[in-house]
Amino acid sequence: MANLSIPADERSMTPAQVEALDNRRRRGLLFQVMSGQFAFFAILLLAWTGQDLTYGPGWVHPMFYYDVICGIVAVSFGLYGTWLRRGRIHEY
Repeated sequence: MANLSIPADERSMTPAQVEALDNRRRRGLLFQVMSGQFAFFAILLLAWTGQDLTYGPGWVHPMFYYDVICGIVAVSFGLYGTWLRRGRIHEY
């Protein structure tokens, strides 16, 4: 009897396809973990960002720029990692 917890497309895969799927999902998990680390670091940077925006003169606010870049990297890694984890069977 077929395992119904596995999606229908993945029930008749070859061993090479299963290995490629596992590698893609492992890489997706790696990107999700990196996203969490960047998000944690972006939250820590908020203290320095507020101080930089309050006391920094003019338009020179490097901590703000670092925080924005860190947040963008966290979101993009999270989205790409989630996309890799879900993926499609036709990407081998």
